[in-house]
Amino acid sequence: MRTAYTADQIRGAEHELMARLPEGTLMQRAASGLAAVCADLLGRVYGRRVVLLVGSGDNGGDALYAGERLARRGARVDAILAGSRTHEAGLAALLDAGGRVSPSSALERADLVVDGLVGIGVSGALREPYAELVSAANAARAPIVAVDVPSGVDASSGRVEGLAVRARVTVTMGAYKTGLLVDPGAEHAGRVELVDIGLGAYLPDPDVAALTSADVDVLLPRPGKESDKYRRGVLGVAAGSSRFTGAAVLAVGGALRAGAGMVRYAGPAAPVAQVRSHWPEAVVTELDRPSVDDVGRVQAWVLGPGLGTGEWAHELAARVLASAVPVLIDADGLTLVARDRSLLRRSAPVLITPHAGELARLIRADRDAIEAGRLEHVRRAAGELGVTVLLKGSTTVVAEESRPVRVNATGTPWLATGGTGDVLSGIAGALLAQGLSCYDAASCAAYVHGAAGRLAADGAPLAAADVASAIPAAVRAICGEAP
Repeated sequence: MRTAYTADQIRGAEHELMARLPEGTLMQRAASGLAAVCADLLGRVYGRRVVLLVGSGDNGGDALYAGERLARRGARVDAILAGSRTHEAGLAALLDAGGRVSPSSALERADLVVDGLVGIGVSGALREPYAELVSAANAARAPIVAVDVPSGVDASSGRVEGLAVRARVTVTMGAYKTGLLVDPGAEHAGRVELVDIGLGAYLPDPDVAALTSADVDVLLPRPGKESDKYRRGVLGVAAGSSRFTGAAVLAVGGALRAGAGMVRYAGPAAPVAQVRSHWPEAVVTELDRPSVDDVGRVQAWVLGPGLGTGEWAHELAARVLASAVPVLIDADGLTLVARDRSLLRRSAPVLITPHAGELARLIRADRDAIEAGRLEHVRRAAGELGVTVLLKGSTTVVAEESRPVRVNATGTPWLATGGTGDVLSGIAGALLAQGLSCYDAASCAAYVHGAAGRLAADGAPLAAADVASAIPAAVRAICGEAP
């Protein structure tokens, strides 16, 4: 599991470690790792032009010492000093190795730019001359390596207010920072390389975590010799309407492909016909009234995709939520809950899967504010609503009160197309029915969904049904099983 920490958590760990080491040890460790990554990116170091953007803080010192190492290997290293002060020993080491102090025009000739302007302790919009340098660096042809975090990215949240460095690689020291895993910060970070400087024993519980393939492999349910369709999880799906028949088809398909032992679909005539046509494996109940009394026993429900938002849908939602099993609420179900929060007053677990607009309605917040501060708002929603929240978007995040937020590292922008959220609901619902908690089901479903999206897209547009079809291949890849 990849764990990440806030700026305060990192600084606390650094303080404890530095008290046990000779002065300057951590900076030298950081500079060594940074120089190694820069050398790998350059390929050939001798004769290459490296430009350092040097601020007043310790990451400016990291950049200077890394520049010294590159200069001693034959690189032509220019330092642009932007801060009100400069790390004196680092600058002296660079100059002694043959580096030089240069104006900002050096960016035009750079083969590599090292961003050491601001570190993890800075938040808010960049001031001048930093903002002007960041703009020039982003416009230059050379790739940028950011030190610890890209300048302009809030290390603790991923917020970007104004300009921020767009790095090819971010070399982060000691531990991952939260803002490197959550958009918009993650988008600016590029590939993230971790340099071990010895912080591990001094780090507290993480702020956020990202599951790896190995973590998901352990969590995903597998059938045993004694399994039957009932023991493998029976999922109820209340979705679809005469207008949105496809939502029911996609949710059922996602659940079946994700390993549910049985899917019981309940809905009106139009989506019933489509589900029967596409998925003869599903057990279908045509509803002539908003009741699930005749559907049969289930271990979990998916409620809401394409359901509609009228009185009939509200009554059906109330009946489903009156059950004693976990319920996943998505799409139209979220609109119904936003209008009537009393629907959430239940003792059994609830998982909601909103996008930013739906979450904005649920917690009476601004959509743009949610996009800019995903962690803050997903935590608020989990606490305020008393549910597990999977917030969809450029970074999918999963929050449950008193647990670290989980960030999903898979996925592709090609998933931003109609119906893929219905498939995600089916995957997560299947995992709930198979016994995973809302927290684990949401986290694993996001991972599998993202992996299936990558396989289905393969660099080209996809349709939601393609994602459902790719789920078995994604699971095989995650579990390391040959096709």
